[in-house]
Amino acid sequence: MSSVETLGGLQRRLNVAIPQPLLRGEVESRLKRLGRTAKVHGFRPGKVPFKILEQQYGPQVHQEVLGENLQRSFAEAAQANKLQVAGYPHFEVKTRDLNAPEIEYSATFEVYPEVVVGDVAGETVERVAFTLSDADVENTVTTLRKQRAVFEPVARAAQNEDQVRIDFSGKLDGVVFEGGEAKDFSIVLGTGRMLPDFEKAIVGMKVSESKSFDMTFPTDYHGKDVAGKQVTFTITLHGVEAPRLPEVDAEFAKSLGVADGDVSKLKGEIRENLNREAQRRVKVRNKDHAMEVLLRVGQLEVPKALLEGEAQNLMQQTLRDLEGRGMKIPKGMQLPTDVFEERATKRVKLGLILAELVKKHDLHAKPDQVKALIQEYAQSYEHPEEVVRWYAADASRLREVENLVLEDNVVAWVMAGARVTDKAVGLNELMESN
Repeated sequence: MSSVETLGGLQRRLNVAIPQPLLRGEVESRLKRLGRTAKVHGFRPGKVPFKILEQQYGPQVHQEVLGENLQRSFAEAAQANKLQVAGYPHFEVKTRDLNAPEIEYSATFEVYPEVVVGDVAGETVERVAFTLSDADVENTVTTLRKQRAVFEPVARAAQNEDQVRIDFSGKLDGVVFEGGEAKDFSIVLGTGRMLPDFEKAIVGMKVSESKSFDMTFPTDYHGKDVAGKQVTFTITLHGVEAPRLPEVDAEFAKSLGVADGDVSKLKGEIRENLNREAQRRVKVRNKDHAMEVLLRVGQLEVPKALLEGEAQNLMQQTLRDLEGRGMKIPKGMQLPTDVFEERATKRVKLGLILAELVKKHDLHAKPDQVKALIQEYAQSYEHPEEVVRWYAADASRLREVENLVLEDNVVAWVMAGARVTDKAVGLNELMESN
């Protein structure tokens, strides 16, 4: 027998009773099985009297049996009362007498909210599009050449893209600040390794020339001692080297993995890779725009249990990312979960809205869609058929692809219903995003 109380909002309390004989029977059965192997001083295994077993192991076994029955009973009562439980319940056992005919308990929990998705017809969504040009390919080739440049000494003033060797000293209020001094320091001008005003001061200098200039650091500069403050730098230029780019020939193609040195094949691969990455980013941008629309029209109360769980997931993910970057994370380290609350709220909301849309408009991933997306992924590998088999061999991998297809279906649904404004974007803008 069970009863449900509404405590306010999404919170509910389920009151249930478990027949004591049911628990007692399970406890006795487990104690008897335990007696076959239990080691008790003064008795051979299998010969321990039941009362001794009950005295020594009874309370622990009873707690185990009670815990399992609470979970089972709660699941059955929730199903019987048609409750969609969000998160985990908090149990409170009310009966302490082990001889009572029933064990009464209550479980406090949240239920999933009602999700109302408003009409997207009144919303405007931006849909970006990209077309790869020959110039994009040639610019990428030039970038690859610059990455393989050889620097050679030149007898002229320094200019952007030159590699220079300098001494510098920076003073704040007449005193050299921490990290503000170096000897024989080499940088390539125009790469952004140093602040723009610093590099700009070097352009036009000649070997053996020295100069002093004032510069104000940005307010958000990582060096707190000088952030937002004006300092005086003195620079002496010792060397200027200009880049010599490799020719676009067979050797260049081979250095980039084209075994036969075919330059046209190299450019074809660059075009294919650029287009694949650009279209991936287009897809992400359009998905983000569509999801923002759904967040605007979706109305629901977010279960605290799901919010807390998602914040924990984001925290753990952040810690793993920091570890992946080489940081040593102390065991058991935690970060404040309120830092992740905004992102967690957005993700939980979207998850609930998407689930409602998929159910209401049958936007589930179809088998042919899943197959097509896997085939698309596989084309970027040397042996596509192996990639297809890899996905097919694991149900969890297939579910990941199904979720991506489901998101694509939702995006298409939003784009079909909302007012769409198309925007053409260039490669540089795309690569700066995501």
